[in-house]
Amino acid sequence: MVMIPLYKPFMPEIPLVNEIMHSGQLAYGKYGREFESELRSYFGVKSLLATNTFNMAILLTMTTLGLKPGDSAIVSPMACLASTQPLLSLGIKIIWADVDPQLGTLDPESVRRLVKHNPKVIIHNHFCGYPGHIDEINSIGKEFGIPVVDDGIEAFGSEYKGNRIGNVGTDVTIFSFNPVRFPNTLDGGAVVFKDEELYKKSILVRDAGIDRSRFRDDLGEISPQCDIEIVGHSATPMELNSYIGVQQMKQAGRILQSQRINAQSWDARLKAEGNVSIVKLSETLPNYWVYGVLAKDKRKTIIDFREKGFYASGVHINNNIYSVFGDKTELNGVNDFYNSFVALPCGWWMEKEEILWK
Repeated sequence: MVMIPLYKPFMPEIPLVNEIMHSGQLAYGKYGREFESELRSYFGVKSLLATNTFNMAILLTMTTLGLKPGDSAIVSPMACLASTQPLLSLGIKIIWADVDPQLGTLDPESVRRLVKHNPKVIIHNHFCGYPGHIDEINSIGKEFGIPVVDDGIEAFGSEYKGNRIGNVGTDVTIFSFNPVRFPNTLDGGAVVFKDEELYKKSILVRDAGIDRSRFRDDLGEISPQCDIEIVGHSATPMELNSYIGVQQMKQAGRILQSQRINAQSWDARLKAEGNVSIVKLSETLPNYWVYGVLAKDKRKTIIDFREKGFYASGVHINNNIYSVFGDKTELNGVNDFYNSFVALPCGWWMEKEEILWK
């Protein structure tokens, strides 16, 4: 049986690829700036920059915030490894927080209890594109002077109280443009800063600490007068990736709308189902990267939907099972959520009739 896939990379028409590849300008340039401009306009923000990978978006964020080896971060175990593993490469100690078992995102009370461990950052993953308790987590961060990072790896276009993730008042927001995300740039990421001074610092961090305005002298040679004062990364996006991002953004509204129409069809189909409940938090609008349900029997539900032609999946496993993080703390909310969450296909490649009648 050919099943409807859970993920499918979207790729728009990209007519200028050959021209770019032979232009002699492959590093960050006009398309990089245009892509960033499109993203700033989409989110309604000023302080945003793109990166060459999501991994670099995380490293750039942590470096800009001043985290050092031995510092700790409050993190959700219910996240993609792509969101959690990079922290270890900086020597950051992970403190696992529990999640809301109905949503899969950080449980505010658990976060509050963990503040006593003196974390330097709180990372709020919005699981599979479903926004979490943003005001509550941000309030805790503000109360204790801890920066909060919204991890929007799967949440591009998701909304909270009428605003898109990326412009909901959080200190920093990170996004992934990996192939299975939308938009995808083959690989890439973006970071949004609420604070303009942090944004200015991040521009240097993204480019190996280099201030390009004075890096070269009047002959175009590297100037010995330009000191490198901060640790940085090589994280600027390539022109080809940025150009693909520009083309992707032209389809953003249509793609997200189609996924939300598909979600309405799942709502209608599952309304009478007694074995599953729908994942949803009031005053939020997910991007429906996937359609999430909570099942009484997860394995049986996955098999049943696959037999009907839908590739259902649990998507992620809780990261606190891995020894690499050095902390296998058992968390009730995490266990309850993992044992019940099932994702159903909801993407732009589907027709609502397939959902209602397949």
